[in-house]
Amino acid sequence: MSHPSPSRPTGSYLAALSLAALGVVYGDIGTSPLYSVKEVFSEHYGLVPSPENVLGVLSLIFWSLIIVISVKYLVFVMRADLKGEGGIMVLTALVTPSRAHVAGAPRVPSAGDAAPQTAPGETREHAAERVGRRRTILIALGLFGAALLYGDGIITPAISVLSAIEGLSVATDFFEAPERGFLIPLITIAILVALFAVQSRGTAGLGKVFGPLTLAWFLMIAGLGVYQIALQPGVLAGANPWHGVQFFVNNGWHGYLILGSVFLVVTGGEALYADMGHFGLKPIRLAWFVVVLPALMINYFGQGALIMRDPTATENPFFRMVPGPDWAIYPVVVMATAATCIASQAVISGAFSLTRQAVQLGYLPRLAIRQTSNREYGQIYIPAINWLLLAACIGLVLAFRTSTNLAAAYGVAVTTTMFVTTLLFYVVARQRWNWPLWPTLLLCSVFMIIDVAFLGANFVKIPDGGWFPLAVAALIFVLMTTWKRGREILGERLQLGALPLTAFLADDGVARLARVPGTAVFMGGNPDSTPVALLHTVKHMKSLHETVVMLTVRTEEIPRVEAADRIRIEKFDHGFYRAIVTFGFTDDPDVPAALALADEPGLSFAPMHTTYVLGRERVISTHVGSGMARWRERIFGIMSNNARSATAFFNIPANRVVEMGAQIEI
Repeated sequence: MSHPSPSRPTGSYLAALSLAALGVVYGDIGTSPLYSVKEVFSEHYGLVPSPENVLGVLSLIFWSLIIVISVKYLVFVMRADLKGEGGIMVLTALVTPSRAHVAGAPRVPSAGDAAPQTAPGETREHAAERVGRRRTILIALGLFGAALLYGDGIITPAISVLSAIEGLSVATDFFEAPERGFLIPLITIAILVALFAVQSRGTAGLGKVFGPLTLAWFLMIAGLGVYQIALQPGVLAGANPWHGVQFFVNNGWHGYLILGSVFLVVTGGEALYADMGHFGLKPIRLAWFVVVLPALMINYFGQGALIMRDPTATENPFFRMVPGPDWAIYPVVVMATAATCIASQAVISGAFSLTRQAVQLGYLPRLAIRQTSNREYGQIYIPAINWLLLAACIGLVLAFRTSTNLAAAYGVAVTTTMFVTTLLFYVVARQRWNWPLWPTLLLCSVFMIIDVAFLGANFVKIPDGGWFPLAVAALIFVLMTTWKRGREILGERLQLGALPLTAFLADDGVARLARVPGTAVFMGGNPDSTPVALLHTVKHMKSLHETVVMLTVRTEEIPRVEAADRIRIEKFDHGFYRAIVTFGFTDDPDVPAALALADEPGLSFAPMHTTYVLGRERVISTHVGSGMARWRERIFGIMSNNARSATAFFNIPANRVVEMGAQIEI
């Protein structure tokens, strides 16, 4: 399945897309005011809430949002797209030559396909090795950046919902008693369970209210900010970058470390890029500059105004902004809880999308992926990922108990991904867009200096909880690379006994085999080799169907493949055909639907007259050297033997499938 890209929307359609983008794209960054300023002035840093420090912090927040989000992502990084799709996996595909994941299959030409340029005194072989090493490094960087987003996907729901529920303790002292200390974490867990439980229903219904609800949220936080700024208008001086410079001069190393919490205001930056394919660049930019950026700035300056008037408000400045009696905080808590659920929903959906891309690109085993909407392509549900995320979120809430404690783990993953994004963007700008060296280097150096500053400030959080997202990323990175390498080794093992297709078709014995009515589709990994299942059928059954189609499915490193390019058919003698079906890494791999696009005369794939014959390998780890450590062999064996069947993954009717089993030693 493919979906259209809203490339140049205008008028009411642009307004509708921009409103929808508010709920999906900006939920994460839009809830940062709940905890970011509070963490800057937390007891952990001991920062005195003096007017000078408040203005300095506001200056850092102001220019972080301008440079990192407005300039880096919305002006530059989001230009790097593949058919309208964005995200770290897309950026990784852009910096490496487009390559089909089936040997010998035709593929889409790419700028990286040209022969590698040789340096003086360098042979073509050495140049190819150099390019290969660079490709490996770039892919590893992109994969690790993608793996880090899973850590963010775990922490965001936990810290967002927890910080919203903590607003109850501002309205009442009921939760302050030690014997009731478990109530806020318990309420948080209940909301998280409900949030993850409804994922299987899809977000089609919820999506209709996401945009309006998030718009109401931004209007509310802007209104709170306006009220506080009116009482302390001098706080607007924080927009002057000189106050940020003075902040570092006055606080030194201590002030630098506080950047780790200032970074919390931009933690939703990667979501802008990752969700570009759902709405397009123009609606996302419009929503940011018209609604999100003004609302965030006003609220942050409003929190600063409150702290300048009442330094004790640093305990929870967001909820302390609410004027009137204590009960007025309750509607704000409800609104904040709804907003954090929306923010969490966006991150969860992002984890689903990232997983589908990794599966399609061959970095994760086949998983059950359900399309929850017939109209909205991006609405998918992956049960295994959903419940793993929930278990991890509950574990985080129980382990850290407060948003302040959890903030120590937040930021490390996202800032590392942003650092990787800058590196990959530089490669794309230079090698695919041919931007001149010095302007590109200067631009990316500015971004890199900011990324490194945030990265260093966040890395000091590692002993206090920052190790968690890094550990999650390391685990997922190992799983991804192990699966990729294991599949390559498995393919090599299968190729050792493979029979070239030309040799099979030239065998006179094949032409004399008994034939039965119908069409048989034999799936194999290499279009130039005879599928193993076909050889087993000939060996054991001594007969074949009247029509035999040797099918290879491949995935290109592009998001979508158009229907016109989906299938290629090649006809041979005696009723034999070779078919190559191509999907992009965001397409749903529906083999029957792809075969239905074939227009070869005399070739029919009528459901009741078509049989699919698949090989099913059981992987056994051995002591024989395979290019992987023994422990990785065991991991690959477990992943392979528990992967979803090809029948379900390729949407093939189970009652039309015959499987040929085999044991493969690696």
